[in-house]
Amino acid sequence: MTAPLPRITSDYAYRRPDPQIDRTVAFRRVALDRDLGRLHAWLTSDHVTPYWSLGAPLPAFHQAIGDHLEDDHVTAYVGCIDGVPMSYVERYWVAADPLADHYDADDNDQGIHILIGPPEYLGQGCGTALLRAMTALAFRHAATDRVVAEPDATNDAAIAAFERAGFEPRETFRFPHEDKDATRVVCDRERFVGAFSPGAIAANGPPADGPAVNHDDATHRCPSGEHGNSTLEADR
Repeated sequence: MTAPLPRITSDYAYRRPDPQIDRTVAFRRVALDRDLGRLHAWLTSDHVTPYWSLGAPLPAFHQAIGDHLEDDHVTAYVGCIDGVPMSYVERYWVAADPLADHYDADDNDQGIHILIGPPEYLGQGCGTALLRAMTALAFRHAATDRVVAEPDATNDAAIAAFERAGFEPRETFRFPHEDKDATRVVCDRERFVGAFSPGAIAANGPPADGPAVNHDDATHRCPSGEHGNSTLEADR
């Protein structure tokens, strides 16, 4: 049985500069007392609702998102660019998720769900930067050698963003839990560290198949300026 994902004690769980967009990416844990309104606005946006199922009126949304955040196999974050909240990101243990029924999942595999809220952040390379940063955070857990996701098979922009962040598409399968055809994408630790980590990008430049920063970003569903100290989240 997997352990609950850890809770953090300071504002940012993780923060790092992204040299490919020349901006700082950071994540902090979702707190409904300050995030309910923005999450509801994002999840009811026209570019999000085709891929997420949480776009309900506010009272029902509050109940649904509250119940979702109680799930111990998921850690939910607000993603920030240069301190501005602009995305909702989930990191989860695959072994406790329905995705584990569709491939030979290791107990330490982690998965990512992501959406970008304000539409002005679409098409700016931010989706790939968020994915790179969240993948780096997942690999902070020493036993995790693989990070996976299951974007909608028709969401070409999301799949392309995952590829630019170091993921490789594998099989397409019917995912009844999300009522969609999904493409499993996989990022192995060795490939990520060698080509997509901040150190590798700084030393070698973008990989040959790296991001075209004006052409990525989309919503991937598989469900105001703020600043804080950079604190890495502990492993489980």
